[in-house]
Parts: sequence; C-alpha cells; structure tokens
Amino acid sequence: MATNRWLRPEVYPLFAAVGVAIGICGLQLVRNMRINPEVRVNKEKRAAGILENFEEGEKYAEHAVRKFARSRPPEIFPNLNRFFSDPQKN
Repeated sequence: MATNRWLRPEVYPLFAAVGVAIGICGLQLVRNMRINPEVRVNKEKRAAGILENFEEGEKYAEHAVRKFARSRPPEIFPNLNRFFSDPQKN
C-alpha cells in the first residue's frame, strides 16, 4: 500500500521541510499581492498604467525586518565568533 511506503517516521522531517517551504512561498505571494506597488489585482488599478510612486516603493522595500537587520553586525553568532577570534584577556 502507498500509505505504508510514505507514512513512515523517517519521512516526517521531509514533510516538515516541504511544508515550511510551501508556507514561506505562500506568505511571500500574499505579501506581494497585498502591498507590492507593482502588482495590481483590481481592474481599476491595472488601467492606471505605470505609476511613478517612489514613496510607496521605498516603503515596500524598506520593511521592518530589513531596518532591524541593517543595525546588526553581519554575523550569525557574534558572541561565539568573538570568543574564538579575540585573544583571551587575563
């Protein structure tokens, strides 16, 4: 049976990884459809043609996560990196 082949405990991490990937893709799709200034779903907005709305595009590109990450060092574990790279102060 197909259920015996695919519903083994060894396959659960694969299902979880694929589920997370599908979730991320879905969230990005919804984000683009709702707040991307270049995507127009309504017929009235599509009829407007090309818009020169730079403020809305800047607001879309500079979201809260990007602003937060910009002020942080580009390291994943800064304390661990400092522990192994800086000389010990005795």
